Amino acid sequence: MDPANPASFNHRTALLPTGRKYHFVDQLPTNYDPTTTTTLVCIHGFPDFWYGWRYQIKPWVELGYRVVAPDKLGYGGSDKPEDAIQYTSRRICDDIAALLDLLQITKAVIIGHDWGCFMASRFALWHPDRLLALVLLSVPFIPPAKEYAPLERLVERYPNWGYQLYFQEKSTNAELENQLSRFFRLIFRNRRGTPGLSKWTLPGGLKALFETAEGTERHTGHLTQEEHDYYLSQFANSMNGPLNYYRTTRYRFEEERDGTILQAPRSDLPVLLMIGKDDPTSNQAALGATKKLIPQAQIELIEGVGHWLMVECKDRINESIPRFLRAHLPDAVPTKL
Repeated sequence: MDPANPASFNHRTALLPTGRKYHFVDQLPTNYDPTTTTTLVCIHGFPDFWYGWRYQIKPWVELGYRVVAPDKLGYGGSDKPEDAIQYTSRRICDDIAALLDLLQITKAVIIGHDWGCFMASRFALWHPDRLLALVLLSVPFIPPAKEYAPLERLVERYPNWGYQLYFQEKSTNAELENQLSRFFRLIFRNRRGTPGLSKWTLPGGLKALFETAEGTERHTGHLTQEEHDYYLSQFANSMNGPLNYYRTTRYRFEEERDGTILQAPRSDLPVLLMIGKDDPTSNQAALGATKKLIPQAQIELIEGVGHWLMVECKDRINESIPRFLRAHLPDAVPTKL
């Protein structure tokens, strides 16, 4: 389990009962017991894949956890359907539940980052009985909407979501694929001391940044050249799937309006939220709302850290989450069906 060597992890690919093929890393501890070992399911965000958890998998496995890190639908080695409706949160949550069924896991700790937070929190609403605990990195809990609000209206309220308007456009697929290396250098850069980078989340900001000299350095603050090249290999000519998540706003609203879904995670579910104070994509004003909706949530705002917590403060993430789980799950329930 060497972060510099992706092939050193235990890779699996399986056709889920939902009919979709998923690639995932499935790492077992040496003392693995299917009746007692607690499983951590790590759900990545955008633009990422299982490899975003490369610094967490080994430390957590060495503590005795089973760690499962899938490529979400549209990413890496998983299926990549063309139609955006295939990427709604209910469908992805059903895939996660199907993956747990495939692995004969009744309940797991669900950990999400970025878009993975949204899917992890929705999993707690669509499949509440499948969670032992919920951990959200970088994105607060967003409750189901009572009425449909198009993204344009949301951006008026939260301008730092403006980049999502660009991601919604179908033409963005080719634009990003044609300058993929530059895109990853921008997204994974350390924004401190980088003129203009802090504005990329605003409406038109990312597109404008592509038209300047920004983002042309060989290395970034968060990826080595080898890691950068591995990311490129996973996203080449395949940005439609990752971007489709931004095109599901109405579909998600309709399935939540018409389905049986909780409005917040169940009250006995341990919840941890960790956010970097320097994250330009984060709506930190929503932290109060998160605490109101999830009174039991433990919230940590991390100074001097941006969006990529699993890299920027990996030691803290590696230690804080197991500490939280030990405090709240001293007697984890059996994880085998």
